[in-house]
Amino acid sequence: MLSPFFKEGLVEAGCDEAGRGCLAGPVYAAAVVLPPDVETRCPELSAGLNDSKQLSEKKRYQLRELIERDAVAWAVGVCDNHEIDEMNILRCSILGMHRALDKLAVRPENIIVDGNRFYAYKNPEGVLVPHTTIVKGDGKYMSIAAASILAKTYRDDFMKAIHEEYPMYHWDSNKGYPAKIHRAAIREHGTSPYHRLTFNLLGEDPQLTLDFGE
Repeated sequence: MLSPFFKEGLVEAGCDEAGRGCLAGPVYAAAVVLPPDVETRCPELSAGLNDSKQLSEKKRYQLRELIERDAVAWAVGVCDNHEIDEMNILRCSILGMHRALDKLAVRPENIIVDGNRFYAYKNPEGVLVPHTTIVKGDGKYMSIAAASILAKTYRDDFMKAIHEEYPMYHWDSNKGYPAKIHRAAIREHGTSPYHRLTFNLLGEDPQLTLDFGE
């Protein structure tokens, strides 16, 4: 079972992102504040939380409903593919987390972040909020795991929606990640308005070329 908090007694927000390694689509990030008595008040949620990558799609969506019902506050932030091309994926991943934190209905007193990189965050009132980065934090702390589930499911929803516009890329199944079928579609059809043009879209094969067109 995951730990409920990194620092007890504080309003603590967990943050995570989804979509860093994709060739297309935005990066999504989420911030979640859980209640101080989450283990006793929300036993179904606290028992089920885990790194989103360790959960089935059905389980992620079930947990999303519980997170949105039981969390003190939650929010999602997004950086689109154009921002990613302009600023780079690391900066956009962190910016997405900042945007999610800005939207929280409560102001966190402490922030825990999955991974090893984060930029200092000031809340909308200009107050610098302490933060700690935690490698594999989505498998250690409940609020980070909850954030990973929200980021993943909301991003998947978006990729399924734009799949309807561009079905040739099979985003309903690969969600924009560099699957063989995705790269083959890029070779055949070129890029879409959702592709990250600064990424290695065709992989390592030196025989492949890509005409970006207009």
